Amino acid sequence: MTRLRDARLSRRRLCRRLAAGTPLLLAAGCASLLPQPGQPPQLYLLRSRVKFPPDLPRVSQQLLVALPVASAGLDTERIALSRSAVTLDYFANAAWTDHAPALVQSLLVRSFEATGKIVGVARDSASLRPDYLLLSELERFEAVYSDSEAAPKVEAALVLRLARMPDRVIIGERRAERSAAAGANSMAPIVAAFGEALDGALEELVAWTLRRISADAASGARRGAAP
Repeated sequence: MTRLRDARLSRRRLCRRLAAGTPLLLAAGCASLLPQPGQPPQLYLLRSRVKFPPDLPRVSQQLLVALPVASAGLDTERIALSRSAVTLDYFANAAWTDHAPALVQSLLVRSFEATGKIVGVARDSASLRPDYLLLSELERFEAVYSDSEAAPKVEAALVLRLARMPDRVIIGERRAERSAAAGANSMAPIVAAFGEALDGALEELVAWTLRRISADAASGARRGAAP
């Protein structure tokens, strides 16, 4: 029993030293040993600031946006960070306002609305009869640290698959990956880098989706008009 108590005390001392040196980068394992009742995590919002080219096609079809799938490490409200290619940790005392896939779904819907080029778009939970369904996978969404960097670089990668309804035939797939360097090693600029990286990916993917719907709808109209 004494040895077990001494081991626990040693781990606690180690975590305190890590926290004192790098307070933002307290690993998930240490955070679990240092509960802080009464101090809930600071919540952070992601707001889309995507700008779209004016020549995007206007489409009269309706689109439902499904909740993105993601690995268990990213399907959380915790803000992810990585120090190597094979590790994933989280920032201490900081969290998104929702699970990351739900945030991305909301930003996708808002981005389509912001184009002003589509008749109807909503989450797949809405009672909308869609012409197309947008499926997606959140592959990367973390702050990446390297030995040569004091501040991290945020990596965001998202894959879209566009399905024609009601037969759910996949008519196109697109992957976008963007990165953005945080201006400093503190949460506000790191969250800003998350937004910048995600905005870059959304700009490409939303424009691709509208163009793909327009082209597919035109092909369908030609097929329907053929004798």
